Formats: sequence, structure tokens, C-alpha cells
Amino acid sequence: MFNNETLQKILLNYLYRSAAHPSPDELNILAENTSRLSNLFTRDRANLRTEYLKDKNLRKAYILYFLPSNLYKVHIPLRELSLHPANIFMTDRLRILDLGSGPGTAILGISEYFHQSGYKPFLDFYAIDNISENLRDAEALFNLFRNECSVEGSIKTFKSCIEKVKNLPAGPFDIIILSNILSEVAHNEPDRIAKRGAIVKRFIEDFLNDSGSCIVIEPALRNTSREMLEVRDKLLKEGFHIYSPCLINKDCPALENPKDWCHEDIPWNPPELIKSIDALTGLRKDSIKYSYLVIRKDTLSLTDIHGEHSFRVVSEPLISKGKIEFYVCGSIGRRLIVRLDKNRSGLNKAFEEMKRGNIVILKGFINEGNRLKVSIETDIQIRA
Repeated sequence: MFNNETLQKILLNYLYRSAAHPSPDELNILAENTSRLSNLFTRDRANLRTEYLKDKNLRKAYILYFLPSNLYKVHIPLRELSLHPANIFMTDRLRILDLGSGPGTAILGISEYFHQSGYKPFLDFYAIDNISENLRDAEALFNLFRNECSVEGSIKTFKSCIEKVKNLPAGPFDIIILSNILSEVAHNEPDRIAKRGAIVKRFIEDFLNDSGSCIVIEPALRNTSREMLEVRDKLLKEGFHIYSPCLINKDCPALENPKDWCHEDIPWNPPELIKSIDALTGLRKDSIKYSYLVIRKDTLSLTDIHGEHSFRVVSEPLISKGKIEFYVCGSIGRRLIVRLDKNRSGLNKAFEEMKRGNIVILKGFINEGNRLKVSIETDIQIRA
């Protein structure tokens, strides 16, 4: 995997013309703008302007603080696609359309994934963004990364918003990605779900290869995640299929309860600069949180690999006296599953090792309706 400290040096050289740690004054300014941006992404999200990265100070804070972790968000969707026996990535060339590319975060993430994977296709990137400065950064950072890692690829940039696109490159594309952009579309408008669904539908229908994948990545906030799931359900009704993370192609059960949502939470060891910013701001970037979807025109799915007895773990362990519980989601919906300590056995020992995001095989559990129960005979296997 690409070294975080090496990436930090590339970013610092690009922004400061030096790989040295920023001076105390520069660090204070960077921390202040990181706090501003963090607030816009979370509690002040209603005030998030579409063109917030026109602000050069916010753009610098994004590149140095948010980009290094955000680029890894595409890795799990890509890894899950690579597992399919259809050998989705066994090709000489991949054409990739990045909608709302920003400074090229997803482009770097995809490049890094293929740099460290066994697949070595030539990567043709096409970046779409309505901010010229973002496109300039995306092109420059990709070229710096390509030179450092010997990634085989190219990048072309196009200035356009994704709602009213113009000057788009010709399709079809093998991958279309919308990373941290969909929730910024019409985010204060009452018909935002319909508008977002229409945008994704249009790009899938008009620009995605029949065997291609559309990857949507969104913040792990409850509202942004749930709204992404609402778009998901609309796309299902349009005849598209969910490859992952879902193991079902029916309405999302998390939407049945307004308190539920789905997201990843992956431990991450940040580079020293991010630790320094955290110390000044009180933020904590020690894990990578996000929600995602992989949408396809065909019917390929993770269930082709793991089968109908597979479930996705969608919570942290809930530990109390005498028992461990998780929420899991699969063919029978989203359910709480419990194992009493007294029922621990060799067959179900893996239960205590389960983590959010795991795909597990559960055989022989007791279905009590709203709750599943692990018995001594329940066979549990962690697949991924």
C-alpha cells in the first residue's frame, strides 16, 4: 500500500514547494481552515455551498487533511468488485469517469488501489468538475502520483457541473464514480432525492458500459447516508441492480427505522501532519467513515460469491452482561442477532470476532422474528 507519509510529502511539495512540516503560523492557519471545512461537512452542512472549494484556503485544508483518508474510501468497493468470478478487472484498459472530481481524490484512490493490486490495466481518467482550480489540482496531483508510483494512466479534465453537463467525453465507461458529491446536489431542495436519482440514472443509462460499475460514496452522517439509500431504492425501481454493499436487491430495510443508517468505519493511522492538526483543532481522524453503493446494469452481485446465507455486519458489537449482539443485514432484512455467553461453542466462536462491514455466513440460527439467536449448533464463518 502507498505510504501515507510519502503521500503527505507529495501534497506538501505541491502546495508549499517543500516537503517540510508547515511552520507554526502556517499550521495554525491550516488548522483554522480545517475546522471551518469540518463544520461545513457536519453540523453546518445546510450552509455548504456547491463551490466551497473555490476558496483557496479551504481547498488547501481539504487536500492536506481530508484527501489522504478520503482516497481510501474507494478501495472496498473496488476490492469487492475484484472478487467476482467474472474477473471484472481482467482487462488491458479501464475508462473511468469521475463526476464532481474535486482535486482528484477518487482518482488518486483508484490509482493507489491498482498500484498495489494484482491488476495492472491502463487507467484512462476523465475528471468532471465545475471549479477550474479543482481540475488543475486533480491533473497535477495525478501526474505527481503517477511519476512516484509508476502508475500507467492518463487524465483529461472537463469543466462542468453534473446537473447540467456540457462538453462531456464520449462513453461508454467501465467505472463511473460520484465521491462525496451526490449529497451536495440540491441539498436544500424538497425534491432532492428525485433530482439525485435522475442524475445517477442518466449517467448509468447513457455513459456506463453494460458490464460497468457506478460507485457512489457519501459521508457517514445519518442524513446523507439515508438519502443515498433513498436514491438506491429509486434506482432499483428503475431496473438497476446493487452489487454491494447490500446482499439483497429489494428496498433497504435500514430506511424502515428513521434512526438506522449504514456506513463503514475503518481504522486508519494518519500521517504526522494530520495528527498535528487534530491536536490543534480537537478533531480526530483515526478512522475512515463513509457510506457507499456499487450499482450495475447487469445482475452481478456479492451474493454470487457468498450465497443466500450471507449477511453484512452493520453495527459495532453491542456487549452487555452475559451476551454479545450485532445488527446484520441479509435476505431476511436487517436484524439484531444475539449470542448468550453460555451458548459459545467451537462452531460459533467467530461471532465474537465479527466487525462492522464483515460479510458472514450464518447457518442454523434461531429466527425469533425481530431478533436472531445464536445457539450452540449455529455455524458462523467470516468471509470478508
